[in-house]
Amino acid sequence: MTTYEILLLLDPETAEARQEELIARVRTLVEGAGGTWRSHDAWGRRRLAYEIKKKNEGVYHLVVFDSSAEALDEIVRVLKIDDAVLRHMATHHIEGSRTTAPRDDAAPPVPASAPAPAPAPAPAPPAAVPTAEYPDANTRSDEE
Repeated sequence: MTTYEILLLLDPETAEARQEELIARVRTLVEGAGGTWRSHDAWGRRRLAYEIKKKNEGVYHLVVFDSSAEALDEIVRVLKIDDAVLRHMATHHIEGSRTTAPRDDAAPPVPASAPAPAPAPAPAPPAAVPTAEYPDANTRSDEE
């Protein structure tokens, strides 16, 4: 048995019940093949870097499970033919890696007990740039 993780990008217009049904189907395939289900983390709706099937957003889910390679092949086959799945990626899971959603673009809140960061020093005024001395332009013609 190998530990795998699959990151699913689902169509945001798909009903939440349908999304949960898809996750349940993956779980059934894993457990039906003798594997063990480790976790499912719903990362939620996020903006995409580029459009996929004319969608600007997608709903992310990360599933982690132990299974055989044959079971993984069947799961990938099912995900490829499902219209609710925009993209998916199956990889080996690295023990100890985090499965929680990455942070949003907003800065994380600063705890009240943390000291305030020191203000950034003011930039130094620009130094005077000397003008370059160029030799006189070549005014002689090639015929001379």
